[in-house]
Parts: sequence; structure tokens; C-alpha cells
Amino acid sequence: MRNLKLIIEREFLARVRNRTFMVMTFLSPLILVGMVMLIAYLSSLNRDEERVVGVNDQSGMFISDFYDTDMVTYEDLSGLGLEESQALVKEKKYFGLLYIPESDTMDIGQVQFFAQEVPTFGFLEQIERIMAEKLTNLELEARGMDLSTIKSAEQSVKIQIQNFSGERSSRLSGYVKMFFGGAAGYLLMMFIIIYGNMVMRSVIEEKTNRIVEIIISSVKPIHLMLGKIIGTSLAGIVQFAIWVVLGSLMLTALTFITGVDLFAVQTPSQEAMSQIGDNELQQLAMDIAKLPLLSLTLYFLIYFIGGYFLYSSIYAAIGAAVDNETDTQQFMFPIILPLMLGIYVGFFAVIENPHGTVSTIFSMIPLTSPIVMLMRIPFGVSWWEIAISIFLLVLSILGTVWVAAKIYRVGILMYGKKPNYKELFKWLKY
Repeated sequence: MRNLKLIIEREFLARVRNRTFMVMTFLSPLILVGMVMLIAYLSSLNRDEERVVGVNDQSGMFISDFYDTDMVTYEDLSGLGLEESQALVKEKKYFGLLYIPESDTMDIGQVQFFAQEVPTFGFLEQIERIMAEKLTNLELEARGMDLSTIKSAEQSVKIQIQNFSGERSSRLSGYVKMFFGGAAGYLLMMFIIIYGNMVMRSVIEEKTNRIVEIIISSVKPIHLMLGKIIGTSLAGIVQFAIWVVLGSLMLTALTFITGVDLFAVQTPSQEAMSQIGDNELQQLAMDIAKLPLLSLTLYFLIYFIGGYFLYSSIYAAIGAAVDNETDTQQFMFPIILPLMLGIYVGFFAVIENPHGTVSTIFSMIPLTSPIVMLMRIPFGVSWWEIAISIFLLVLSILGTVWVAAKIYRVGILMYGKKPNYKELFKWLKY
């Protein structure tokens, strides 16, 4: 164990003292914050850009229903012909031209929108909603119905959500849980890919320089492999912590200096949230406060460490089996595939039905459970499901480390030959 401690210390110091590591540790937050600020600034410019839409309403029924907004200004071109309107819109570089032909039967099937670029779905849907609502009102009046009576009879229904014990929940609580779970799963995947590759490159570098031949004369191969995994993971955690602290400080400082509002970007979800009442927002805040942050953090650390050890062992075995990074490509797909599968299952199955069959099965499979289970836990998972998932993950880690150590023990001394899966299987028998 003393040798393992020395190897961990050596790998950790070798990483943090590396010039590239130090540069990227302090440069990456600056790049990331710069990108965020740039996106926020460009979004503010896009939000300030006003769209002018020409409306040529030959029917005369709809022009009074198009009201100017902060984003769109409508200009009446009904007194011009279609060709004249098109020429004017092109000359003044309007966003587009809405042409409504004259129709006695109120058939708007020939309504057209002319634009240089295809407008967004939401923009067209808004125009269609305005026209459909006007036609509906005209049809009701034609049938002798009083619109004011109908409007006064309209009712709105807001369903309150609560469990059988009487605790209320917000309709948006699912999005909060989705955010926590999705962020945890995606963070784990990126950590595995970045620092797993770092372990693999370290093994390849020592093997290429023949340093490993000297090291294993006094250290067991399995201790050398575990030391690399643990030492690299500690360096990665330190680097990630620095990223979080520096990124938060720089983001706050730049926001204060430049005055760019990072939360001013208008998205459909934010527009929808602006229509939510204060009671709903208060209930949402209460739901966030009720989240078991302590248990979420604990499970995150368990699956974070477990998933990293599982995949890093495979990365170390691959690094020992090849002579250069080019030869690793044939082995990388089996590693990336379950990671990507876990992300896709998480975002498409867990969010839709966190307790469904697909979500449950993939949260038990060790190669995908660190990601999928992290996405499920905020929605509430039985303790026995988590226990089974962790038990299977630990068994898989022990088995993977044993297999990886077998390959590592043979591979670090093999040169000049590109191994295949059949060759790796033979090494397990040595």
C-alpha cells in the first residue's frame, strides 16, 4: 500500500505541475466565461432587432388585429397591389410580407407569407392564431351569437398538484428535477471522457518512453494502474474545483462590468414562466427547497467515483495494449457507446417516465447506471433500487479492475504489435 500511495502522489504532482495542465486550468474558465458573455451579448443584439412585417390585407378583415409588439412592427400595405408590396418590402428590407387575398367566403387557404428567409415556427403560429381567432369570432357572429356573452362565460382552470399526504407541488418542479439530474449525468460523462483519456495517454507515454519497465521492477502492475487512476482523478477534481470558483468569480465580475444581463435571453420557457402567477413561483421555490440536496450530493459522489473508476480502468487497459494514440481508435467506440446511450436514455426516457421499465433497467446496468440513475434520483427512487444499482456497480468495478489489471500487466511490456480483441482475450489467461 505504501507503493500505491507513492504512485498516487507521483501521478498527482506530475499532472498539476505540468505546464499545459496549469495553463488550461486558468485559461479554460476565461474561455468559457467569454463564450457565455458573447452568447448573451449576441442574444441581446438579436432581441433588440425589430422586425418589420408588411401586411397586404385585401379582405380588410384582419389588418386591425395585428398589433405592434416589442419584437414585431406591422405596416399596412393593403392599398398596394401584390407586386408593389413585394417591391416595397424588398426595397426597405422588411422581414417579410403577409398577403391575405380578398375572399367573400372567408377561405384563407391562399394566405401567403413572402420572406427572404423561412420564418420561425412560433412566428407563423402567432399569425395563424390571430387570424383563426378572428375567423372564429366572425363565424359566431354570423350564427347570431353574442361574443360578449361567450367571452364572459369563458372559464380558466388551474389544477393543483399534491401527493396523498397533502403536500403540494409546482407544475414546474419536473423541470427543476430534470435540470439537476441532467446536469449531474452530463457532468459525469464529460469528466470520464476528459480524465479517462488523460489516464490512457499517461500509460501510453510511459510505455513509449520505456519508463514503465523500470517502475514495475519494484511496483505491482495493479498498484501502478490504480495509482494512475486515483492520482489523475484527484488532479481532475482539483482542476474542476478551480474552474468552478474562477468561472463564477469572472462571470460575476464581467456581468457587473459590462452590464450584460445573462438572464435576459428570451426563450419560450421564459416567456411561459412570465405568465405564471406568484403563487406558482412561490410553490416552485418551496419545491426546490424540499429537494434532498444532502442525499443528492452523496449519491452523486458515489456514482461519480464509481463511474470514473469503472471507465478509467478500461482506459488504462487500452493505453497499455497499444503503442500510440492512433491505435486506440478501434477500442474507443465500446467505451463511448454506453456513455452516449446513458445520456440519450436519460434525456428521452428518464425525463418522460423516470420510473418506467427502460429507465429502471438502464439505471441497473453498470455501464449506464452512473448516468441514468443520477438523472432518476431527483424524481425519487426507492432505496432498494439504488442499493441494487450500487451493488452491481461495485461488482462491475472489481471485475473490470481485475480484467484491466490482467491486460495492463501484459500490455505494458508488449511493443510493435497492434492487438485485437482476440489477442486481448488471450492475455487474460496469462
